[in-house]
Amino acid sequence: MRSAPLREDRPTDSSGSAGTGLGQVLGGPWLLTGHDGRLTAYVHVDGAVLRWTEATPGSRHWAGPEAIPAKGIDHLTVVQGRDRYAHLVGRRVRPRADDWSTVDIMHATQYQTGRPVTQWRSLGNPFKEVRRAVEVGAPEAAVATDGALYVCVPTGLGALSLRREDKHGQWEAWRNLPVAGVTDRPAPAAVSTGLVEILVPVRTGALHLRQTEPGGALVPGAEVGVIPLPGSVTALETAPGRLTYYLSDARGAGAVAVRAGQWPVPLGGEPGDGRVSALRTTLDGLDCTVLAVRGASGTVGLGVCTTEGEQAGVWWTDTAMSCAGDPALVCDGQGRLAVAAIGADRRLALARQQDGQGLTLSDWYRI
Repeated sequence: MRSAPLREDRPTDSSGSAGTGLGQVLGGPWLLTGHDGRLTAYVHVDGAVLRWTEATPGSRHWAGPEAIPAKGIDHLTVVQGRDRYAHLVGRRVRPRADDWSTVDIMHATQYQTGRPVTQWRSLGNPFKEVRRAVEVGAPEAAVATDGALYVCVPTGLGALSLRREDKHGQWEAWRNLPVAGVTDRPAPAAVSTGLVEILVPVRTGALHLRQTEPGGALVPGAEVGVIPLPGSVTALETAPGRLTYYLSDARGAGAVAVRAGQWPVPLGGEPGDGRVSALRTTLDGLDCTVLAVRGASGTVGLGVCTTEGEQAGVWWTDTAMSCAGDPALVCDGQGRLAVAAIGADRRLALARQQDGQGLTLSDWYRI
C-alpha cells in the first residue's frame, strides 16, 4: 500500500470569523451519517449536548450548534444502529437533601437527521440502594442488527450490569453479567450476524463476553492478554461476524489490535491517553482500516493498514492538527472519510478525504 500524504492548514470556518469556544467539554465529538447522507456532530458540554447538522451531503455549511438540555449528565455516549437512529445514553447525577445523590442512566433518541431528539427517559439504576447506586459508572452502549439497544455499566463492586430491549422493543430488567474484577468502562459492539459482544477491562487484562445466538445470553469467552488504557477501546467489524478491538496498552506498548483467540498485534504510533477511533473503508481499491488518535504530542494522528493486515505494518501520519479530546471518524454520504476533532481553541473542526491515491485530507475547517 502506497503512503497516504495528508495536508493540514490552520482551521477556518466558512464565515471566516474567529467564533467562540465550546467551554467545558465533557465528551465527544461523535460523528454520525444519516439516511439522507448528511452528517451530524455531537459534543457533550456541561449541562447540554451540542448538535451540528450538515446542510447537504459533503457541504461545508452546517446548522447549529443546537443545545439539547442534559442537566446533571456527567458521562455520555452516542451510538448508531443500522436503522441510522442516534441513541444518546448518559449517566445523570441529581443532588439530594441528605447529601447523597440520585444516579440513574438516561436515554434519548434522534430518529432522523436534523429532527428533534426525544425527551430523556430514565433506565433506572442496577441498584435501588442509594449508597450503591452512586457507585455505578459511565454507560456504554451498542445497537444490535434488529435495532435493540444494549446498555451496560460498571458497578462499584467490580461487576458489570446490562439492560437491553427485547425483540418487541420492551426494556428488560437490569442483570449482572458473568464477569468480576471490572476496572473500566466496557466496550460493547454489534456485528452483522446479529450478535453482540463486549470487551470488558479486568484486573489482569480484558475478558471477552459474547452471544452464541442473536438475543441470547452473554457468556465468557477468551481472556485478552493486554490491559487496556482506560477509555481507549474501540471495536470494529473487520470480517463478517468478527470484531477487532483497537486499544492502547496500559503498560506503555502503544496501540494494539486484538481479535478473540489471537495474540495482540502491536500497531506502532504514539497514542495519548484517549480513545482509538477506527473505520473500515476502501483506499486505492484495497479494504483498509483507518485509525485516529490524539497523539502524545496533542495532535491528531492517522494510521492506515489493510483490514486484518496489521502485522504487515500500519502507516502513521501526524496531521499537526492540535486537538482536545478524541478525534472521530465516519464515512460521509459521498463515501469519503471524514475526521472531526475539537481544536485547541475549543472549536469543532473537520477535514475530509480528497480525490486521489491513498488518503489525502482537505484543509481543516471549523463548523
